Amino acid sequence: MNVAEIGVNLAAWIRDYVYALRRQAAGVAHRYDPQAYRQSGTGQPAVVLIPGIYESWTFMLPVADALRENGFDVHAVTDLRYNGGTIEEMADLVDKYLRRERVGRCVLVAHSKGGLVGKLLLAHHHEGGAIRGLVAVNTPFTGSPLARLLPLPALRVFLPNSPELAELSASSHVDRDIVSIYGRFDPHIPGGSCLEGAHNMQLGTRGHFLPLGDRRVHAAILEGIRRLAG
Repeated sequence: MNVAEIGVNLAAWIRDYVYALRRQAAGVAHRYDPQAYRQSGTGQPAVVLIPGIYESWTFMLPVADALRENGFDVHAVTDLRYNGGTIEEMADLVDKYLRRERVGRCVLVAHSKGGLVGKLLLAHHHEGGAIRGLVAVNTPFTGSPLARLLPLPALRVFLPNSPELAELSASSHVDRDIVSIYGRFDPHIPGGSCLEGAHNMQLGTRGHFLPLGDRRVHAAILEGIRRLAG
């Protein structure tokens, strides 16, 4: 990696955190109604949002807006709150929501840790084909070595050798139903989000959070949903 590339990545890293702070602040300052993103009778599959760790559903608002504009019935699982529990606990909450709301044949659209929750749902909460597949953005399917730098209990799942990731890796039969979207540089996932057996889409984006507001990512998500629903 040359000096120019390092400089571009550093600038992207700074913009990434500025974006994250703004999105978190917007989620606190404004009361967004998840029901405003519900649409019935569109002929499109339902889409269920699963945000990343320490993110509320409003963190994915730019994605929700793009999905609504394209006629999708968008579901926000507010019971996840800030997605701070274990992957299994969060998957159980999403599963309960799907059953309670009678959501069937849906596509999961997730960011970061949300993609791990989504894969667990595909592997263990997929009775009767209730979930068509998962579109994951910047998900650490093989973990991140940076998790060692922040020894917080909630981040241990991201260690490359964590039991949770090992279990998910063993569920490779569901990888064919996953579309993994990631960029050229992700400061949180140095190894990238390529998942063997999945449909991988690498874009020219940089950052971990900032891509959620990028139209290229929105277009890739729409393409992924159509691929899984087709």
